[in-house]
Amino acid sequence: MLDPFQLQFMQRAALEVVLLAPLAGLLGAQIVLRRLAFFTHGVGAASFPGLVVAGPIGVAPPLAALGVGLGFAAGLERIGRAERLARDAATALLLVAALAIGTVLASDVFESGAEVDQLLFGSLIAIGEPELAASAVALAIVAAAALACRRTWIATGFDEGSGASLGLRTRLADRVLVVAIAVAVVATLDAVGALLVSAILVIPAATARLLAASVGALELLGGCLALVEGLGGLWLAYQLDTPPGPTIATLAGAVFALVLVARRLGPAVGRRVGRS
Repeated sequence: MLDPFQLQFMQRAALEVVLLAPLAGLLGAQIVLRRLAFFTHGVGAASFPGLVVAGPIGVAPPLAALGVGLGFAAGLERIGRAERLARDAATALLLVAALAIGTVLASDVFESGAEVDQLLFGSLIAIGEPELAASAVALAIVAAAALACRRTWIATGFDEGSGASLGLRTRLADRVLVVAIAVAVVATLDAVGALLVSAILVIPAATARLLAASVGALELLGGCLALVEGLGGLWLAYQLDTPPGPTIATLAGAVFALVLVARRLGPAVGRRVGRS
């Protein structure tokens, strides 16, 4: 079963998964606790036009994607305050706009250095040394942010008003979290693309929340699930000759569904056994 990982490109892909998995643990917990899954998906989708124009205008794709992602977050906050739109409505509005602009640019205006499907769904088996280095830098940035703000994130994750009463700098911590999410999203783009960032940053943590009894357990289990699902999806993609990004997303969704069903059926089965 381990024979595919003897290949160099599979080893690089596996190392990329190893670097991305801690992001799912550190940030995935906050994403699911604060209900930021749609926002995270929106940041990934919003990076699409940045990736399209990066090559033709001579900008590094990660920098272009990060700039557009941060612009998306800033625009979302501004629209939500000025127009009093709900966060999900504002996110949907900007997400659709970003995908539409990116599609137009990719088809009629710019000739991107990568195929559109690669930008949207990633190419984990094409990971090289620059992408690995970028993921390592992203992990270091997110780890530093978590070290500085984790206490505030946890305090406000369950009750937004509790942070101020404890004397915590909640506004700064929230902004750091948004930037950290944008950095993590950019790190996952080469692996799973603009449309599937949830496969790494959201779904494992959502699955872990069904089982974890504490934030620490949620972070640890979310990271472990992201690692196992990433490596398992990579192996399945090699065996089935399917794209790794969608395969990882499908596997993660299947695991979530199985855990959810088992969690709901467990008490019912226990009651039946007790009655018998």
